[in-house]
Amino acid sequence: MVSFSDLGVSRRLVKALAEQGINQPFEVQTESIPDGMLGNDLCCRAPTGSGKTLAFGLPLIERTKQAEPGFPTSLILTPTRELAEQIFQVLDPLSRELGLYSYAVYGGVSYTKQFKALERGVDILVACPGRLIDLLERGSISLEDVDIVVLDEADRMADMGFMQPVCQIIDECREDRQTILFSATLDDEVADLVRDYQTNPVTIEVGPKEVSMESMTHYFWLMPNSKKSTISSEIIRKCGRSIVFCRTRAGADRVGDDLMHDGLAAQTLHGGLSQKQRDRAMSRFQHGECMALIATDVAARGIDVEGVNCVIHYDPPENGKAYKHRSGRTARGGSTGIVISLIQKPQRKTVSKIQREVGINVEFCPPNFAELPEFEVEFIGAQRRRSFGSRNRNESNRNHYGRRNKPQGNSGNKHRSQGNQRGRNRTQAPQGKPKREYNKKKPRNTHHRPNRGKKSGSQNNDQQSRGRRRGGRNRRGRRGNN
Repeated sequence: MVSFSDLGVSRRLVKALAEQGINQPFEVQTESIPDGMLGNDLCCRAPTGSGKTLAFGLPLIERTKQAEPGFPTSLILTPTRELAEQIFQVLDPLSRELGLYSYAVYGGVSYTKQFKALERGVDILVACPGRLIDLLERGSISLEDVDIVVLDEADRMADMGFMQPVCQIIDECREDRQTILFSATLDDEVADLVRDYQTNPVTIEVGPKEVSMESMTHYFWLMPNSKKSTISSEIIRKCGRSIVFCRTRAGADRVGDDLMHDGLAAQTLHGGLSQKQRDRAMSRFQHGECMALIATDVAARGIDVEGVNCVIHYDPPENGKAYKHRSGRTARGGSTGIVISLIQKPQRKTVSKIQREVGINVEFCPPNFAELPEFEVEFIGAQRRRSFGSRNRNESNRNHYGRRNKPQGNSGNKHRSQGNQRGRNRTQAPQGKPKREYNKKKPRNTHHRPNRGKKSGSQNNDQQSRGRRRGGRNRRGRRGNN
């Protein structure tokens, strides 16, 4: 068996990898590391989850020079924030073994921390194209000392329209740089990058050219839209750790709320969240603190999470390519998994086209949970929301509104007598002046005419009120005659 030492990796990095439980290199690492250590340009096609991060990360760490503040010497470009943070988390402890400082910059977070890190000095910079262009335009960073450039998930950056910013960034780097490119495909715009920005690259191809659909079982279930949330909840309860893909941010939030209401611990992930919220959601899902991750296509590429048993297409993907990358979140590293698409009848034609593009032929059928394989499931329930007291406001232990509508029995007299006793102990009404009592049964917003004189009975009250009404009419009449 080939070891990392045989590939030219230094002892300190080999020891650091062994402490993390990484002792044997994967195929893509065995093929890529020797040429990377020699400084050759690399053009590697490998699927996600094959160990690409260490394949380009170890040679990069070994060959990176210490940088001056604001002038990094190595650059890694990634399409998404999550992938940038994931790469940083892998390479940072290894780079520290050689006295190098790594940092990740991406949008959605404050500029202040990034300015301070760049002023302090960054040797290995992991960046998303958009935020890096902003920093270049502000004059906060210069790439003129960068002699190693890595483009990870190059085809994904092409799909997201990042080719022009990527070319602009590469043009800012040194001409005699080493350029390493990793991608799931090497056609179209990726081929243009290889032609324009690499010099005699070593081409390496690992694994199948397409995401393998054979290692996973596919189901296409017909149902109305109103049943999708309930069916998804039952799938997660039966299969365990799952990723649910929705087309829009609002749809992901709605599905997440439905699953939480159904008692399942779930996290949402989409571009509308702040970076702190996205990091928290990914961390909780990776560490097994929730059963489901509800995401848009932002999580369909580059996110490597172990132990995902099921992928649910709550909304159909745009095309066959998106279906492959969504489904590729399960059945990773030689494991198996299932992929369930929730289809409405008007969507059958579109989904049939996706099946032809992917190369599978599965019949549409009603939901049948008996067909699903058995998984070892650890149920994780949603946290209960904070309770602000009982909803029964008439309980006997309530001292405010609880007694308002309580039947007037012995217990009611007892409470009133205790309340009156407490009232007499607290305040004493002045002598010679009757104590005013507030009648709680009357609404506060009613306005009554003030009492005039003492009322001896109901008859006097009626007579006085009739007399006042007659007097009022006579006075109005006299005013009218004058």
